[in-house]
Amino acid sequence: MGNRQPLELLTPVEMGVADAAAVASGIAVDTLMEAAGGAVADEIARRFARCPVTVLCGPGNNGGDGFVVARRLAAADWPVRVWLAGDWPSLKGAAGRAAASWAGSLEKRWMTALADAGLIVDALFGTGLSRPLGGEVADVVKAVNDRALPVMAVDIATGIDGATGMVRGTAMRADLTVTFFRLKPGHLLLPGRQHCGVTVLRPIGIPDEVLEAIKPNTWRNVPGLWRALLPRPGLAGHKYDRGHVVAVTGGATATGAGRLAAMGALRAGAGLVTLASPPAALAVNAAHLTAIMLDPAEGSEGMKAVLADPRRNAFVIGPGAGVGEETRKEVLAGLESNAFAVLDADALSSFSDNGGKLFKAIETRNAATVLTPHEGEFSRLFKSLPAVSDSKCERARAAAVASHAIIVLKGADTVIAHPDGRAAITVADAPWLATAGAGDVLAGIIAGLGAQGMPVFEAAAAGVWVHAEAARHHGPGLISEDIPGLLPAVLADLTARGVFAP
Repeated sequence: MGNRQPLELLTPVEMGVADAAAVASGIAVDTLMEAAGGAVADEIARRFARCPVTVLCGPGNNGGDGFVVARRLAAADWPVRVWLAGDWPSLKGAAGRAAASWAGSLEKRWMTALADAGLIVDALFGTGLSRPLGGEVADVVKAVNDRALPVMAVDIATGIDGATGMVRGTAMRADLTVTFFRLKPGHLLLPGRQHCGVTVLRPIGIPDEVLEAIKPNTWRNVPGLWRALLPRPGLAGHKYDRGHVVAVTGGATATGAGRLAAMGALRAGAGLVTLASPPAALAVNAAHLTAIMLDPAEGSEGMKAVLADPRRNAFVIGPGAGVGEETRKEVLAGLESNAFAVLDADALSSFSDNGGKLFKAIETRNAATVLTPHEGEFSRLFKSLPAVSDSKCERARAAAVASHAIIVLKGADTVIAHPDGRAAITVADAPWLATAGAGDVLAGIIAGLGAQGMPVFEAAAAGVWVHAEAARHHGPGLISEDIPGLLPAVLADLTARGVFAP
């Protein structure tokens, strides 16, 4: 999924609105279905050698797309079998007309349909599925997965919820998925992304104008979303124009995480970075640092003192801070300032038993706040949050509203959510980030971008993307200390592509 694809993501409900708007504009459903099935057939012809194909059709419009695929492939001399889940009379409207255009026979038994198949076309259920698969369809999906046959899914792998990416009962494992008009959250969120394989987006004639009524508020987190807002130093500028980040760390035996955050902030472009730590840790930090300044600070009063200078306009706290009352006091003292705040790791865990106190402090401040929990920290900090959905996007949105902060819910499908409802989903194909300290660097990167005046939602989204891209560039063997040194090349590439590049 490249960066040149549209940024907007549509839920299945929103996609239904788009389809309806296209039809209302005068585009026939049959025309859309023919375009969809044709797009799938084209991708199959382009990516697979001619072989026996079995098309598995469902009882709705996804099945109608499948019949178009079958007809198009058969016309190109591919050997095609078709199996229909349900009875022929269950196919209504455009799907029924597409089925009627299929001149071949229907296999009565799915076991026969799968025999000798070289490729499976999964046109059973599309992105609108929100209930668990069961019965014969579940048996078919399990049989295809067990045989490890190549699968090309129409719209989304059957059994994946297009809104959440969750598996509904069981789910097909596709090698390739072709979807239409806009990607859905379920194509990017785990485990859906793993079930869809390579996802290709194809236009089918729905005009972009239908988005005006939908007003999407979910996007793919790629540079096109925030590149125009990346900080770019001016020729006449100086270091104080680029912000000053304070990274707060713990005692003498817990200093490494804070240094990682500080290096992330500095490499992200902050003009100055100060590492604030208890006096006992100054010597060990001094032995490791050169460009990063040091300042003694201990407890809440020390936190207030280190942020008293308004030029120190951003801070990150949590990495190596320790869990407990002292960290709680330091966080609350920091939140009294007008500095851009990033709370990570121990700063979050320290409020596991009293999230409301943290959220109240955030609500009353006049500056931006970012919380960067992984799933464990999220579940502890937001344990009193009502279960709104199993969608990672909706959980992050609800947490953003409850906390009055930007939420960066980390993982291989990191979600960035704003209290106003905006959300961005990140595809991080960088499993090497699962290493100690990587999240500390991310917290520092976000603080560094925020210190330079980047709007908070975009700073968080850019930080997540740049962090993952640096890891992807490095590959296996990555450790957290490597990440800051990889950032300049990633940022230089973003700048070289220009502000308005896709």
